[in-house]
Amino acid sequence: MDFLNQLVDTETLKNFSFLYELVIILFFVKLAGHLSKKLGQPAVMGELLVGVILGPMVLGWLHQTDFIKELAEIGVILLMFIAGLETDINEFKKTAYGSSLVALSGVLFPFLGGLGIGLLFSYNLSTSLFIGTLLVATSVSISVQTLRELGKLQSKEGVTILGAAVLDDVLGIIILSLVVGFAAGGAGGGSVLSIVILLAKILAFFILVFVLGKYVIPRVFKWASNLITTEVILTFGLITALGFAYMSEMFGLAGIVGAYFAGLMLSLTKYKHEVFEKVETISFSFFVPVFFVSIGLAANFGKVDSTMLFHIAILTIVAVATKLLGGALGARLGGFDKRSSMGIGAGMIARGEVGLIVAKIGQDKGLINDELFAATIVIVLVTTLVTPPLLKAFFSKKKETNPSV
Repeated sequence: MDFLNQLVDTETLKNFSFLYELVIILFFVKLAGHLSKKLGQPAVMGELLVGVILGPMVLGWLHQTDFIKELAEIGVILLMFIAGLETDINEFKKTAYGSSLVALSGVLFPFLGGLGIGLLFSYNLSTSLFIGTLLVATSVSISVQTLRELGKLQSKEGVTILGAAVLDDVLGIIILSLVVGFAAGGAGGGSVLSIVILLAKILAFFILVFVLGKYVIPRVFKWASNLITTEVILTFGLITALGFAYMSEMFGLAGIVGAYFAGLMLSLTKYKHEVFEKVETISFSFFVPVFFVSIGLAANFGKVDSTMLFHIAILTIVAVATKLLGGALGARLGGFDKRSSMGIGAGMIARGEVGLIVAKIGQDKGLINDELFAATIVIVLVTTLVTPPLLKAFFSKKKETNPSV
């Protein structure tokens, strides 16, 4: 026994436990994705459930750590970067009207629904407003992966979802700023000034993205392609994705918005296909699986009592229904048929990491308590899990039989 203790240094094992965690994550994500597809569901459905099963809620093999969170953040940034690379810019322009309607109705319905439920459950006005803000949040990273699997990411519906998500993020940040300003002391001059500054920063961000994308990035990549070193185009693709994500955070937007526009700008260059193929390989083999698992690891019912369970059930139903119906109404007004409209609405349901970020801000500002924060995690998890099967139901093609084959 002493020999074994000398042979195996438990302290060393503890320091390198992250290696064990990565082995577990990567193995079970791929296995779960395989089983999910065998059962006729998108692979991402099983990959999301891995985090729930391996996390504190069930087996307790894995726990949320700063290391996993940071890898997951890179994963979602690369996922949205790939989505930008795959987007057809001409289709993106065509769907601008429909995307705007989807975003507007997909923000209005959840906000009013959350506000109404908050007041119904006797929360004060500030907390009720923030519940509405929580339900506004949308994260299409899960929808992006599901649409890719279904071959619909570059369709008119897929591009509409992506366009609506960008506008949804901008509107969500403005609403968040207004609600936090109201809670901090009413809509006085200071809070109005802060909103004006925020809008100016958002406008400046999009102008900067356009300038960098049109005039700087093509020249940088042309220069980089002459460097005598390995995988230089891939490296500069990653630099662009991470740099735009960081810049987006600096201007008050979510990092995934910057990553998406980085991919969109690069899709206009001749380096698009090389960057896409190589980034896709490293993303889906390592970083994206960690992102999927991290969502499930956040689930924890420890702070939820029976009364809160009822509140969670109602809020979850409202969260799903308002995004689904709000997005569908906007798409219908934008000219889509009934089935496509429902599919677009389904693509806006998942709250993902954006919902968690908004919830954390509310907790730090004292707008929601620990119980509501725990409830938000459950809502994020449920809305994320229902999105893949709903998208498959609305977008999967009917099998066609051809007698000549």
